[in-house]
Amino acid sequence: MSLVLTLGACASSAGGPSIAGGVASYDALKSAREACLAKGGELVRSEEGSGKRMNDYACKRK
Repeated sequence: MSLVLTLGACASSAGGPSIAGGVASYDALKSAREACLAKGGELVRSEEGSGKRMNDYACKRK
């Protein structure tokens, strides 16, 4: 039972890249791009954003 709890704790996103507004890391951008493509959109960076935070990107319809 403790092994299941330990593995579950490893799978949590605490401390990892935040797609919602955290640092725009390679992995976070890749996940956001894939989710956007699945919705039929394209991930684009806003003109006023620096591109360093996930808030600087949006999924736009093609």
